[in-house]
Amino acid sequence: MIIGVLIGVYTPNVQSAFDTVRFQSVSVPIAVGLIVMMWPILTKVQYEALPRIFSSRRIWAQIATSLFLNWIVGPFIMLGLAWATLPDLPTYRTGVIMVGLARCIAMVLIWNRLAGGDENYCAILVVINSVLQIILYSPYALLFVNVIGRGGEEGVHVTYGNVAISVLIYLGIPLVAGVITRYTVWYCTSKEFLTTRFLPLFSPLALVGLLYTIVVMFAYQGHHIVHSIGPVFRVFVPMILYFIIMWFGSFGLVLWLSRRERGGGAGGDSNAHTWGYEMAVVQAFTAGSNNFELAIAVTIAVYGVGSDQALAATIGPLVEVPVLLTLTWLSLFLGERLCWTRGGLRGGKIQSVA
Repeated sequence: MIIGVLIGVYTPNVQSAFDTVRFQSVSVPIAVGLIVMMWPILTKVQYEALPRIFSSRRIWAQIATSLFLNWIVGPFIMLGLAWATLPDLPTYRTGVIMVGLARCIAMVLIWNRLAGGDENYCAILVVINSVLQIILYSPYALLFVNVIGRGGEEGVHVTYGNVAISVLIYLGIPLVAGVITRYTVWYCTSKEFLTTRFLPLFSPLALVGLLYTIVVMFAYQGHHIVHSIGPVFRVFVPMILYFIIMWFGSFGLVLWLSRRERGGGAGGDSNAHTWGYEMAVVQAFTAGSNNFELAIAVTIAVYGVGSDQALAATIGPLVEVPVLLTLTWLSLFLGERLCWTRGGLRGGKIQSVA
C-alpha cells in the first residue's frame, strides 16, 4: 500500500501510463492482476471430488448453513455496518457494501488449511459460492446498492449489465482457466505431480497477483488517498467489525449445533459428527471473509479505478489478512482449549473418535 501511494504521488503521469490500454473500461495492467490473482486459487479446487462429496448427507446440512450465513446474514450485516459507520460517505459506503456481497472463494482455502478445517468441504463450498456469485452478485448489487442502500439517490447507481459483465470476466475467466489448467496438467503428467509439484509452485502466483494489483491500484490512486486519508481510515471500521462479528457468530453457531447434536443422543449415529471443529473452521472462515478480488474488479469496472468505491474495496485485503490471520490463531487455540475435534461433544467437551 505504502509503495503504491509513493509511486502515485512522486511519479508523474503514472495514471496516464496505466490508461494507455484499457479492457472493458479497466486499465489492462490492473485487469491482468485481477485475473491472475484468482487463477491459482481456482486451479486448486478438487472439482473431481464433487460427486463423492455430494453423496454424503453431511454436506447438505453444511451447504444449507453456509448459504444462510453467506447469502442472507453476511450481506445484511455489512449493509448495516456500512450505514452505521459511513452515513455521510455514500461512495465509500457503496464500496464497502460491494465487498460484503462478494463471498470468499480464494483466501478462505488458505485460512481453512492453516486452522485445520476440512479441506474437501471447504472446497465444495468454494465451488458453490463461485457459481452463485456468477448468478447472484449482479442482482444482489442492484438490490443492496440501489434499492435497500438507496444508492440511486446519491448518484452511485449501479446497473445489472455492468456488474454481470464484470463478474463473468473477472470470475468466469479465472474459473475456466483454473479448470483447464488443473486437468491439463493432470492429464499430461499425473495427479501426484499436480498436487505435490505443480500446485506448490503455481499457488504463490495468487499472492503475487494480489500484491501487484494492490500496488498498481494505490499507485493509480496515490493523490486521491493522500487527500482522502480520513475517509480511508474510516473504511477500516465496518470491515474489521464485519470480520469479527461474522467469524465469531459462525464459529459459535457450529459450537452450539455440536453441543445440541450430542445432547440429542446421536452418539451412535454416523451422522452425529456433522458438526465438529473442522466444520466450525470451514463455516467461520467462509462466512467471515470476502472475495475482495471480485469486489475490487467490479468496482473498478463499474465506477472506475480512481473512484471512492474502488478505493474502499481495495481496503478489504489490507484489513482481512491481519484480522483473519489473528482469527486463525484463535481458532487453533479454541480447538485445543475445548479438546474439539471431529468427534463432536461428549460430557461438555469435544473429543476425537479416531
